Amino acid sequence: MNITENSFLDFQTETRTVAQLVVAAQAGDRDAFGALFERYRSGIVALAMRRVRNADEAEELTQDVFIQAMQKIGQLRVPEAFGGWLRQIVHRMAINRLTRNRVAIACDPETLEATCYAVGTPDAFAEDREQAEVVRDSIDRLGALDQQTLKAFYLHSKSLIEMSNEFDAPVGTIKRRLHVARKRLQKEMEEDVLQAV
Repeated sequence: MNITENSFLDFQTETRTVAQLVVAAQAGDRDAFGALFERYRSGIVALAMRRVRNADEAEELTQDVFIQAMQKIGQLRVPEAFGGWLRQIVHRMAINRLTRNRVAIACDPETLEATCYAVGTPDAFAEDREQAEVVRDSIDRLGALDQQTLKAFYLHSKSLIEMSNEFDAPVGTIKRRLHVARKRLQKEMEEDVLQAV
């Protein structure tokens, strides 16, 4: 391949839409994924920086995000949604990174007592536990599809796209299922309140 052919291929890659590049990358075209990397890298670094507030961590997180994106690009069903999908990966991986990297600080009991304050009363904690139990019981009385939908979204923090892939259904269907499941959960919880009175 000569210089003219290389220049033409570079121009061709630069002029393709994101959706075209995603489809090509899904078919195994590494140059297409490289072009996606070049287009989105600076934005992902900036987003990562806002999440982790450390330049080195942001660069490392960006690399991890693109590695995961490259491994899972075949799961992306809507090529046009690549940017949003990438941002979801950044968000999830930043949370994982921050939770894993929290450092425990030891301190003496006097310092701890002087700097800490109670966020709630024992009664408030008991009420919160009871409310959580009511929610869990109400979810358990729902149909299997409603349970799976609510648990995937709220307990497992899955995005609509991830749920679309997992349930093999369009994102619009997942949104409708979430809406219906929330309504049914609300009705179940209202019935619990009426029975308690």
